[in-house]
Amino acid sequence: MVRRLRTVMGMNIPPPPSKSSDRWSPNLIRKLAAARDLPSAANDLAAHGVPVFPCTPGGKRPLTAHGFLEASTDPATVGSWWNRWPDANIGVPTGPVSGVDVVDVDVHSAGTGFAYFEEARRAGLVNGWIWLVRTPSGGAHAYFPADGEQRSWQVPGKHIDFRGDGGYIIVAPSRVTTDDGASRSYRHIAVARHHDPRSVDAARLRTFLDPPRPRQRPVDLPPVGARPDRLAAYVASRLEGGRNRSLFWAACRMAEEGHDFNAATSLLTEAACSAGLSEREAKTTIQSAYRTATRLGSTISARPTNTIEGVRL
Repeated sequence: MVRRLRTVMGMNIPPPPSKSSDRWSPNLIRKLAAARDLPSAANDLAAHGVPVFPCTPGGKRPLTAHGFLEASTDPATVGSWWNRWPDANIGVPTGPVSGVDVVDVDVHSAGTGFAYFEEARRAGLVNGWIWLVRTPSGGAHAYFPADGEQRSWQVPGKHIDFRGDGGYIIVAPSRVTTDDGASRSYRHIAVARHHDPRSVDAARLRTFLDPPRPRQRPVDLPPVGARPDRLAAYVASRLEGGRNRSLFWAACRMAEEGHDFNAATSLLTEAACSAGLSEREAKTTIQSAYRTATRLGSTISARPTNTIEGVRL
């Protein structure tokens, strides 16, 4: 029986009863491994409640006008796409719509993400995968059950990407032409047998791979309680790249020390313009700073709050 579909943001998606573990099961791997061609594999995925859409043969660019937003499980729609493009690769949107999130371990000339993935595995952050897939570049896709909306992100320095809500992947048995001109396929290399699949905490994984850098206090920052003229001189001395941040900080200082908004605007705008900012940009930044300082504290104290002290330095 044809499963009833519902539309969200223009995307035909399956109804909620099907869990990730049901859709992304060992049985689906067996079917994809046995599929005689890409159209058959696309139909197998759709039959398991996994929405698909066609991508360029040998590539990853969507062939549909709205890309993964048009992904569908409807047999007639999927059949018409692969009748038109029988060699099209198979794209699958990631996140709740398909029931799967993917950690993408890249391998390219600039480096490999496998060492960082292994560090994350030892930390217990990527151990609950459903499938492991070898990508054409020699990298890997680790499939995890999607548990709520987790936005896609990249950590280029560690050669690891996360494909969640708002992203998509190319799936086996699609083939991609790599940088060396060779055509290679996506291949399933492992399925969860000795553990229960569980979702990946994408935010925690990103923090592990790319820890927040401590903010360094500029050596020439005016001390707490500095006179307005010293704050203005500090703003006027800033170079391109740090002018807006410094103006914002100085305006927050003046707001917290009880200086009148109009007086602060006049003094700091002149200093900011001498540093190269436009009058309009300077006034907008000062207004934003005063709104922020007012929101973070109901009363003006003699010393900046910890929140303001760390803002944009």
